[in-house]
Amino acid sequence: MLAYAMSSSTRLGRISTILRMETTETNPRKDYFQYAHNDSCKFSRWTAKECYQYMSARPWQKVNDFYAEMVQGRVSLSDLFRKELLQTCAVHDDTEIIEDIHENDIDSAPAKDRTGRWARVTFKVLLSYHGGSFQGWQKQPGLNTVQGIVERSLGKFVDEKKTQLLNEKNLPIEGCVVVAGRTDKGVTAFQQVCSFYTWRKDVKPQDIKSTINDAAPGKINAISVTEVSREFHPNFSAKWRRYLYVFPFNDGKEAELSSQVEKDLNEHDYTFTLDNGLHDYKDQIEAGNKPTRFEVSKVNQLLSQLEGKLLSYKMFARDTKASRNVGPPTECFVFHARATEAILPCTQAGSETKIMCIELVANRFLRKMVRVLVATAVREAAAGAEEDALLKLMDATCRRATAPPSPPDGLCLVDVGYTDFDKKICFIS
Repeated sequence: MLAYAMSSSTRLGRISTILRMETTETNPRKDYFQYAHNDSCKFSRWTAKECYQYMSARPWQKVNDFYAEMVQGRVSLSDLFRKELLQTCAVHDDTEIIEDIHENDIDSAPAKDRTGRWARVTFKVLLSYHGGSFQGWQKQPGLNTVQGIVERSLGKFVDEKKTQLLNEKNLPIEGCVVVAGRTDKGVTAFQQVCSFYTWRKDVKPQDIKSTINDAAPGKINAISVTEVSREFHPNFSAKWRRYLYVFPFNDGKEAELSSQVEKDLNEHDYTFTLDNGLHDYKDQIEAGNKPTRFEVSKVNQLLSQLEGKLLSYKMFARDTKASRNVGPPTECFVFHARATEAILPCTQAGSETKIMCIELVANRFLRKMVRVLVATAVREAAAGAEEDALLKLMDATCRRATAPPSPPDGLCLVDVGYTDFDKKICFIS
């Protein structure tokens, strides 16, 4: 009886082993590996984990504080460069945007003579909001998003017909806004553009502005609200978008800020040094360590190679198919791509901080494209790559060739342009 029990147990064990083997063959385990770079910098280039840890070990709270005060109107982006350039920005001139949009006879007709969809009134809203206070732009159930707050606040301006329809479906009375570009969680906007329409004729721009500002004081600021053409579309009418990425350098407390990173790297036996290492660049390479210091001028050289070219940035995108047969293309035209050193002004919470500012202007951007470009440019600059390193990565066969996205805390959507791009508005020349 005992022998029979043992043999049964053995048979069951063998059966389970066979089943596991069949399952493994059917669903093989995915092996994640580092991209095999074959240039002269392959030994000094950070791995994805090293890049992520280096980017995370920055004083991002200082950047968050600056953006929060910017939304509240206490500081401005021009303070980073000591120049009053924002006054020349085309997006500030509301009349210029309206005049740039084509208007046909129906649209230019008096409001009382309009019929159908042309009878509705469209408003352009210029928004500033602090990314660290929200779970991104797009409205999602149970999450605190910018779109959700704005649309709830606009519910009081919805016309009677739509209100009745929403009541019949037991849906909340909310407005519907269209935006120039959805921002991810943690990304700040200085001049985001969205539009809202209604069939009510008694709605005034000042009422919309006051309602939005009361929805989340200090976190969302409606800079301006103007009535625009029915043909105006924040996204499709736009000719370019401008982003600014603020990368803070660690101060004298570098060791304290990076202690956790150093601990993690030692546990995994990485040959890696921190920013406050005592060896110079060449000594680190010869010793088998990877440098983590880089020249801002090198980042500027790498990025400037992208200017004036229509390229496919599919290797620099995330959360989208690398090679898609349907949907919008992955080509983007970069008008301006520069980097420079700057000083983060004093905030209520601390002192001035040295930063690197990266300014990018393009006709369109892919998902997380700016953050991947920033992280990859910093990685290549630290590795001592050639000036055309970013261009060569366009031909890569795997997205692991580029660095993981840098933290969203440093990213800010500066403005959206509806006229031809003019380099005179740029912060960095």
